[in-house]
Amino acid sequence: MKNSNKPGVTRQVSLGEKIAFGFGMLANQMFPAVISIFIVVLVQSLGFPGWMWGFVMIFPRLFDAILDPIMGFISDNTRSKWGRRRQYVLLGAIIMGVAFIIMWQLHKGSTVEYNFIYFLSWSLLFYIGLTIFSVPYVAMGYEMSDDFHERTNIMAVSQFIGQWAWIIAPWFWVIMDDRNFFESSEMAVRELAIWVSVICTIFAVIPAICIRSESTLNKNYESITFRNILKNLHTIFVVNFMQAFKIKAFKKLCIATFLVFNAFNTVAAFTYFIIVFYLFNGVTGPDGAWWWPTLFGSVGATVTTFLVIPVVTKLSEKTGKKKAFIISQTVSIIGYVMLWFLFIPGKPYMFLFALPFFSFGIGGLFTLMMSMTADVIDLDELNTGKRREGIFGAIYWWMVKFGFGIAGGLSGLILSIIGWESGGATQTEEALFGLRLFFSGLPILGTLFAIYIMSDYDLTEEKANEITQKLAKRKSEILTN
Repeated sequence: MKNSNKPGVTRQVSLGEKIAFGFGMLANQMFPAVISIFIVVLVQSLGFPGWMWGFVMIFPRLFDAILDPIMGFISDNTRSKWGRRRQYVLLGAIIMGVAFIIMWQLHKGSTVEYNFIYFLSWSLLFYIGLTIFSVPYVAMGYEMSDDFHERTNIMAVSQFIGQWAWIIAPWFWVIMDDRNFFESSEMAVRELAIWVSVICTIFAVIPAICIRSESTLNKNYESITFRNILKNLHTIFVVNFMQAFKIKAFKKLCIATFLVFNAFNTVAAFTYFIIVFYLFNGVTGPDGAWWWPTLFGSVGATVTTFLVIPVVTKLSEKTGKKKAFIISQTVSIIGYVMLWFLFIPGKPYMFLFALPFFSFGIGGLFTLMMSMTADVIDLDELNTGKRREGIFGAIYWWMVKFGFGIAGGLSGLILSIIGWESGGATQTEEALFGLRLFFSGLPILGTLFAIYIMSDYDLTEEKANEITQKLAKRKSEILTN
């Protein structure tokens, strides 16, 4: 059954298209996953102080977040025989692939200041490419189906495939620290970046080639000339944001995601430091922490892929998306509490018992939130008569990226507050205690607030189906007249 409000939308999407969309998610997650691994080199090998590390994490992401709503406007209003999204997905994939390779060509012999400016400059180009790719790509997913549960299934498949990024990426820690492979970590990063970029760029291109779209040449869209974009900046950044956040359900989705995802990201890079310095007293390689940072990330992602996503998807069908969110986030809080007690020097294997609980936080978040955003977009169409997947996707991810940038800055600030010594062979007990306290405490706090925010979320399955029926009736009346 087709919904004529949205070109080419069907209630049931083929498995092939779901997988093609999922390959794009694999690229969309692999790049940041690898950055979260490689970024440690800036502190440990290249001597970036905490404030530099924080700045190169926060500024490019804030820049990226500013571009997202503009890209959403461009994507929503593109008139083309290829549709509104595919050409941008292709272009963005190529730009971020090339920039990713170049940004990691860093050398220890260069000054810290030179490496800082070099990395920052190429990071900006990478994030421009990421914006051009990700905003239309995410909008593709929102418009693939109008069915309440099929939307969750689409996002579940994409998250299942995308989670392989987090299974694979932690193994780079092992490769980087093994001197049988590379003479130094910065040399490892230089070469690995090439392989990662080529493979991920191929994955990123797949949705542009394989996901169907209809021509929009005859659509009555806004002009996307440079002059018209400038003229519409107030609409893009003020009017659209105000209209979006007037929708109570959407505002709750954004705030809850901001709290969960960015509390997690603030402390995510600390995992490596806790394992290396708290569990192994600064010793890396085969005689120290070697495999354990990798196992933390890879086992956690494996649990997410094969346990969390299927369980949350089924839970959503049985209890509804809101209850599934609250349950999954409550389980993740149990995991963070367990990690406080199960990071035990001399017994590193103990933290593995916390990972099945810990993984429900991020594992359930985007499977549900992306599906719920698609429901909100239908509500917006009912209110305004416009299909604005690009704008809503951009605003949602603007919140994520803005918070992600803040998280990067907070990471550097926390390192400075607790007295972390960049490049130090060991760390003080006070610094390690502070690191562990933030690692468990901050995500617990953010998740509790997110659960409170979502407790009265009211866009239920019944309401979503009612909105879909009203949209179909409206379209039918327009066609009849």
